[in-house]
Formats: sequence, structure tokens, C-alpha cells
Amino acid sequence: MFNSTTVPVLEQSAAFAQHRHAVLASNLANLDTPGYRVRDLNTDQFRSRLREAIKTRDTQPAQFNEQMANARHVNPFDDVRKNLRGIVFHDDSNVGLEQQVAEINKNQLQHNLVMTVLSSQFQLLGAAISERA
Repeated sequence: MFNSTTVPVLEQSAAFAQHRHAVLASNLANLDTPGYRVRDLNTDQFRSRLREAIKTRDTQPAQFNEQMANARHVNPFDDVRKNLRGIVFHDDSNVGLEQQVAEINKNQLQHNLVMTVLSSQFQLLGAAISERA
């Protein structure tokens, strides 16, 4: 019912933001762990795959439904990549508090945006069902 709308795309975006938050929170939790390396989910790869899924949805709806069903069973942590950029500290870790807090804030803003749009989509749907504007 919702496959031709933005709801599946928003659902995947919200799930990605939630999983990324867990990874970024783990980085903060290990801030003082010697030798710890920053991990992150690849946002560029996620956007690329989402863009391809949207194109597939528009051209091949049956294949899109299958991709969405499979996406719910994929472990998002499979694509966790090590971020080797940045400064290596004297304890051989590369976790910077300011960088991680900034990434968490950006991720939170993206999640809030997705949830706001999703909420408005459901409000429109509710208005259409109840025939009230």
C-alpha cells in the first residue's frame, strides 16, 4: 500500500540513522580505550543504494518490493567501516570527542528531519481517511 509513497524510503532512512547512532555512541563509550579505532557506517554507500532503490521502485515495482523485504533482514553493521582518518593520539586511538559529538548531532538532525516528514505523511493520510483537511 505504501510502496509507491515516500514511506519505505523514510523508514529505511530512519533505520539507518538509528543504527548509525548506535555506532557513534559506541565510539564515545570507547573514548578512553587505548588503541580503539573510530567506526562509522558509510553514509555515501547508503545514499547510493537508496537512490538505486528509488529508481528501481519507479521502473520495476516488483523488484523494489523484494529489495525492501530483504533490507529488513540485512544486518546494518555488516558495512561498518573503520574510519582511519583523523589524528592518532598517544594511546594509539583516533577517537576525538568533538568530532564524534558533531557526527552524533548531524545524525540526530537527519533522524529528526526524517521523522518530521514521516509524521506529516501519516497526518496527510489520516486527513484523507477521515476526509478532513
